[in-house]
Amino acid sequence: MKLRPVLLVLLLLSGFYYVTTHSSSTGKLFPWLHSTERAEATGTSSITGPLGSFQLTNAAAAPAFDTEEQQNIGVYKKALPSVVNITSTEVAFDFFYGPVPQQGQGSGFVLTKDGLILTNNHVIGNAQRVEAALADKHKYKAKVLARDPNHDLALIKIDAPNLTPVTLSDSRSLMVGQRVYAIGNPFGLNGTMTRGIISAIRSIRGPNGNPIEDAIQTDAAVNPGNSGGPLLNSRGEVIGITTMIASNGADQSSGIGFAIPINTARAILDDYAKYGYIRRPTLDIVTLPIGPDQAEQIGLAADYGILIERVLPGGAAEKAGLRGGTQRYYQGNTPVMLGGDLIIAMDGDEITSPQDLSAAMNSHRAGDVVTVTIFRGRRKMDIKVTLGDAKDQRGGQTT
Repeated sequence: MKLRPVLLVLLLLSGFYYVTTHSSSTGKLFPWLHSTERAEATGTSSITGPLGSFQLTNAAAAPAFDTEEQQNIGVYKKALPSVVNITSTEVAFDFFYGPVPQQGQGSGFVLTKDGLILTNNHVIGNAQRVEAALADKHKYKAKVLARDPNHDLALIKIDAPNLTPVTLSDSRSLMVGQRVYAIGNPFGLNGTMTRGIISAIRSIRGPNGNPIEDAIQTDAAVNPGNSGGPLLNSRGEVIGITTMIASNGADQSSGIGFAIPINTARAILDDYAKYGYIRRPTLDIVTLPIGPDQAEQIGLAADYGILIERVLPGGAAEKAGLRGGTQRYYQGNTPVMLGGDLIIAMDGDEITSPQDLSAAMNSHRAGDVVTVTIFRGRRKMDIKVTLGDAKDQRGGQTT
């Protein structure tokens, strides 16, 4: 009976010796052990120390990347030098009317070697100062060249050497299920890439409420700071400008992000190259949206449409013969002018709201000729209108 404790001690010591000399977990338990012998040809290494030795199995060489990983890496290496981090600074005022600088961050991408950069208009906002940081961490002061709030796009310019422009694709042939990549600066984390697919292609309302036609919906993670950055195809070509997320107020990715198709930006770039500014088509009218209740109360010929309150002197509508209101009427305390033409369609597409009219205008450019369908009293008419240039508008809320 007295021998049992001795045998138990011997058994425990033998087990401890075996574990410390044969178990591969010893290195985790005793990190001070060091390697004394390597046998890379066999893929093993021997670790020895005061408490024993053990063998590790090592990879004979760095593993090769599979096809999918190679594609991910290729897209990132191609696009990263063209992606910029944009910081905008504007001045607000505190309770005591003291100036308080406020900063916002977003993304953008290089279009030309001489420093033309595309981003979202909401990224630069009303900033007094805009800076762009390249992937190599160099920062440059940026000049705002042109804005298009209706499409939420803006062009800025930096003076920097040896810039790498992106490659622009064609967004007309995109397919749901196509793989896409987003690169930007979410939460200020520069050079972050996420991957997903095109989940849908649909019309949505942008950050300022204006319609974005054929917006690219994706499940690639998009967060604050991604705005203005490129959405890329599997060849590393830009197919869209990452713009917004559907977050239900969470202000972070919910698996539904949206990008403006790059072809929308192409038209804006064409305008800037030709005219030095962005030409927005306009009818040069002040309007009032009409619903069924208003139509019945006023006695209109249709229960939907856009009522022309006023035509701007010398504008597109006046030149085409469209008419504004002549009778003052009050909606609550707001005066409106009745008796003008009621727009119900453009080029055969029904116009039921200001958003419909904005969407119709977005498919045209200044100088295009469109057919506007109206009711003048009870008479239905088609009128040809040559769209004006919004740059020439002066005062008032016009379309």
